[in-house]
Formats: sequence, structure tokens, C-alpha cells
Amino acid sequence: MNFRRTVLKTAVVAMALGAGAAAFAQSNVLRVATDATFPPMEFVENGKKTGFDVELVEAVAAKMGKKVEWVDIDFKGLVPGLIAKRYDMAVSAIYITEERKKVVDFTQPYYAGGLVAMVKDGSSIAKLTDLNGKKVSVQVGTKSVGFLTEHYPKVQRVEVEKNQEMFNLVDIGRADAAVTGKPAAFQYIRTRGGMKVLPEQLTTEEYGMAIRKDMPELTVAVNKALEQLKADGGYQAIVNKWFPTK
Repeated sequence: MNFRRTVLKTAVVAMALGAGAAAFAQSNVLRVATDATFPPMEFVENGKKTGFDVELVEAVAAKMGKKVEWVDIDFKGLVPGLIAKRYDMAVSAIYITEERKKVVDFTQPYYAGGLVAMVKDGSSIAKLTDLNGKKVSVQVGTKSVGFLTEHYPKVQRVEVEKNQEMFNLVDIGRADAAVTGKPAAFQYIRTRGGMKVLPEQLTTEEYGMAIRKDMPELTVAVNKALEQLKADGGYQAIVNKWFPTK
């Protein structure tokens, strides 16, 4: 009986995978969910979705000969909606975690997020160890506070309520640096300027494109397209646009 159940279960799984593969092969549309409220990764500007993730997904789809149909959904609903087969992929600055990998598949990491340090253009601070003894602004309640407390105890933390306050303190010289998430740092540089991100990151957390587990062929195809974009320079062009060095 157990053997027969195992055989039946295997057959059902194979049929489901086959159905997913057939649907993917026949459609020229890639349905991708995102929460477009997180610049510079994904956001709405002049009534149109834009951002690093948006441009990268559309470039990937073009390599695959497909068009993107965007699905708007709150971040917390991205993975549940993917499991429910409401769309094919979810791309919205989603960190690859062991917990998420239990229920969805991920492509190869396409970008490394995490904490970074920002300083004014022309600052003498060039590397992370230069932060010791300096005033560093951080937002209360964020990972930055605990990380600096544990790993950089010689830093003089200046805790504020909002990200913008951190940047303002550096801008007027009341803090020597600010530590925040990488996307927020580069969004400030993109829209305001006057500061730069130190090349060495404090932490690294990788972003991945989440894909339904019944569509392994899609994971393979997206990974192939990503490799092609990296080889022909398309990927780096998108990185340079949204994550300028200063």
C-alpha cells in the first residue's frame, strides 16, 4: 500500500510539473509580482513602474523572448501569492533565506543588499575601520544600531528617528557618516548627491527572484538570461544606472 501511494504521489507531482512546463512554453507573457514602493529597487514614477528590479526583470524577459505583465501586491503577500499560482515570479528586493527556500525556488542571487556606510564627498573616511571614534548616524530600531554596537563599539552612534535625518546630519557636519540599507543609500545619491557609499559593505544579504516550485524550467531559463546579460554588459549597465558609486 505504501509503495502504491508513493508511485501515485510521484505520478501526480510529475503531471503537475509537466503542466507547469507546458504553460510556460506556450505563453509569451511572464507574470511577475512586485510591491513597487521601495526605491530604487521598484517604485512608481510619473505613473510608470521603474527601478533596478523592474529594468532587470524586463531585460531578462526580453532575453527569453517574453513580455512582462506586472502584478501589484503588498510585500507580505508576494510569497503566498506565488505559492497560490497567482503569478509566475515575485521580484521585489526579496532576500534569499532558508525559510523562503522551503516553499519557493530562487534564481541565482542577482544583487547583494545589506548595510553600507555613507560619507560626504571629499571625506577622509575611506574604509570601515576609519569609522572608529567617529560620529555615525543611525535610525533607531534598525539593524544598523545593533550591528554597530556589537562590531564597532568605538563608534559614537547618533540615533535619529528617520533615514532623512541621518543624511541631514552628515550633510551639515554633525555626523561623520551614516549607516543604512544599501537601496536607501543609493536612492539618496541618485536623487540628492553630495555623498558617497564606501566600497566595503558592513553586511551582505543577497536578493533573488522567487519562482514557483512547479516551474523549474522557468528558474533555468531566468538564470540563463541573467548570465547572458552579465556577459554582454547589459546587467552592469543597469547596476551603474541605479547604484552609482557617487
